Amino acid sequence: MPAGMKPLEKFLKKQTTALTRAGGFVGGVADKASGGTGASRRRASLSRVVPFFRETSPESGQAREVFSPDSEDPPSWPSAVGTAPVTVPSSANGSGSGSGSGSGGGDVRSPSLSSDEQSSEASLITETGGGGGGGTPLPPDTPDNLTLAVLDSVAGKRYGHCTETLLDDFMLTHPIFLTADRLQQVLLQQFTLQTEAEPERRGGGAERHGEMDAAERKQAVLSVAFRYMDTYRELLQEEGERGYSFTKELYLCALQELTRCPELVDDVLKLQRWTEILHCPCDEEKEIRKKQVRPLFRHFRRIDACLQPREAFRGSDEIFCRVYTPDHSYVTIRSRLSCRVGEILALVREKLQYSEDQPVQPGNLMLVAVTSAGEKAVFRPSDEAVFTTLGVNTHLFACEPSELDSLLPLPEEIHWTPGDSKLHDMSAEEVANQLVAFDWELFSCVHEVEFVCYVFHGEQARWRPLNLELVLQRCSEVQHWVATEILQCQSLPKRIQLLRKFIKIAALCKQQQDLLSFLAVVLGLDNPALGRLRLTWEGLPGKFRKQFQQFESVADPSRNHKSYRDLITSLRPPLIPFTPLLLKDLTFLHESCKTFHGELVNFEKMHKVADMVRIIRRYRSSQLAMDTESSPSHLQTKAYVRQLQVIDNQNLLFDMSCKLEPKDT
Repeated sequence: MPAGMKPLEKFLKKQTTALTRAGGFVGGVADKASGGTGASRRRASLSRVVPFFRETSPESGQAREVFSPDSEDPPSWPSAVGTAPVTVPSSANGSGSGSGSGSGGGDVRSPSLSSDEQSSEASLITETGGGGGGGTPLPPDTPDNLTLAVLDSVAGKRYGHCTETLLDDFMLTHPIFLTADRLQQVLLQQFTLQTEAEPERRGGGAERHGEMDAAERKQAVLSVAFRYMDTYRELLQEEGERGYSFTKELYLCALQELTRCPELVDDVLKLQRWTEILHCPCDEEKEIRKKQVRPLFRHFRRIDACLQPREAFRGSDEIFCRVYTPDHSYVTIRSRLSCRVGEILALVREKLQYSEDQPVQPGNLMLVAVTSAGEKAVFRPSDEAVFTTLGVNTHLFACEPSELDSLLPLPEEIHWTPGDSKLHDMSAEEVANQLVAFDWELFSCVHEVEFVCYVFHGEQARWRPLNLELVLQRCSEVQHWVATEILQCQSLPKRIQLLRKFIKIAALCKQQQDLLSFLAVVLGLDNPALGRLRLTWEGLPGKFRKQFQQFESVADPSRNHKSYRDLITSLRPPLIPFTPLLLKDLTFLHESCKTFHGELVNFEKMHKVADMVRIIRRYRSSQLAMDTESSPSHLQTKAYVRQLQVIDNQNLLFDMSCKLEPKDT
């Protein structure tokens, strides 16, 4: 695996490669995930997600309109004349085989595509066939014209029966084809138009869609603006003056129009409240948040902070982080979460300049991430928010280019100490409750737009998916935690006891609808270093073996993860999904058909992306009941679960396994 590519990135890259061979890909970002240059490169992310995706046997499948089995049926959209619905390829009904191996585990083949699916990119310009499932939400058009069409819809002139879904589609996906700056510019232009009729905007003698007076146009613009501000509220607050300026300018324009359009008075008052929301409280909140230490799992540990409820991370949050030098000494820096690598290096230089251990003036430093397996990834000075992309046992090193080859993992990351697990003194119920509570906090912190930004933009996104990256890191951490705890245990009876306890923990997580930790524990037990412990598994009672086999069937990736999808479809909110599979589905949807055909946006694709985001929204539509007990044992378990000590070096895990049960036993 190239340095810096986590298994999830490797999976997404393989997805891209397989589809390219099949003819279904039409460009994308995942093919450069390993660290190449260029605007479309997905930033290398070092957090480890042990594969949920094993090799599958390719079989051709039939195309279908609904991409994900657990998605809702799309609304009945008005057909666009001469425009066919975009066919989204479904995954093949293959059978799973094999298991993960190596440092990152097994790979997966992309679901195979039938010949019909391979031509999905051409469906934008083909004639509409019979028996279709409805037309596209909007016909393919330029980004600016799509914005105008949404304004028409909001004003009741077009697509009146599906305005809410259409507006939601546009708001959730517009960053894919229209920057926030351009959207704001178009809305301001439309608000200041004085014409009483909709301007002719489509070439080739296209139809005009009725007239609209100035007041209706302005009210439609304000309705769209309010939806925009509501969807991106936290992100706009984070941007400070940049996020506030649009609201302020629109408010000033609306004030000037009140004499001409008195019916705007309620909207102007609402707009005034939005200017206060996006401006005044933001400064106060930032001052409060600056006083907080924001620990990132393992990169700077504080027990008292980890016991506090998790809040969403923002780019302006200041965190403490250790940056190591080649001799394994370190400096502690305080940095904004979103700061550039160049700023981090400037802070490190300043610290080293006054360090007694570094009498020599630091030279041309570079920032490098070093994993526990010794893999290295060099960050560019322009890279941002690198902290959340670090793996479980990955550390930042500052060194000169000549010292790059000499960088080694920290000694504590490549050595292990046998011993009994703290889990022996904790109940499975309490551990499972704490896993579920922490997962819910993390999942609730992820803004729904982060899923779109992660898949569609990579490093070019205006907003970084900081909280989503931490959820992926947590998924990896739990998987390695399972293997670490069992392999550190020297006593066979105690290993069997731990095996039983982890299976019980998985059952309790499943019962509480936390599929993230449920599958993370199951996949942790599926680690090859554990699978070879024949004596340990043979000592497991038949009841637990049968239960674990049932859990493995849920993790079976065959037929496009049908068992998992059937399970999650049967559950009611609130629930915590297995996040890597959500990203897999979004990536496959993204890479299997074009976003643009020439200058025209494939809005059917945008509708399907928004449908998947609405599924995520539904998972969080009600609040998960949280345990608030504060006994000493409860707090001890809570601190343990939130700061897991794990080994993520697969080679080291194999060495531990072989010492417990040598090959000849």
